[in-house]
Amino acid sequence: MKKAALILVLFASLAGLSFGESNHNVGLGIMLGEPTGISFKLWNRQTTAWDAGAAWSFVGGKYFQIHSDFLLHNFNLFRVETGRMALFYGAGARIKFGSKTDTEESKTVLSLRVPIGISYEFDRTPVELFLEVVPMIDLVPATEVQMAGAIGFRYYF
Repeated sequence: MKKAALILVLFASLAGLSFGESNHNVGLGIMLGEPTGISFKLWNRQTTAWDAGAAWSFVGGKYFQIHSDFLLHNFNLFRVETGRMALFYGAGARIKFGSKTDTEESKTVLSLRVPIGISYEFDRTPVELFLEVVPMIDLVPATEVQMAGAIGFRYYF
């Protein structure tokens, strides 16, 4: 129950962060990889956005995680005939809940994230495709370097 309340608070706070006019609004979709789950994106301006995820990780155990990142987008790097393609990068945080084995005591991991990726937005369809790699540093309960990555899509409302 605490996890569900934390997720709702995270998404509600992100939904209130729209600072400027945008052509995109809110995107909701799926990410596949490490982790696999639901992806959310809220554009603040033409080149900045907040993204968040609620997902499951099975590397090194069974974990549920939520994360959120502030992203900057460079749409001038790639030239495409239709739609828009961007390099994106940013910083954020992750909270991971679970355990390595079924008999192990549950633990919580807090990490800093540095997502880097590419995204493509279709011209006439409100869909975005993305591919990202995410170096991370676990801060709690121990300091460790981790790596994640996902491919996914979002539909914009």
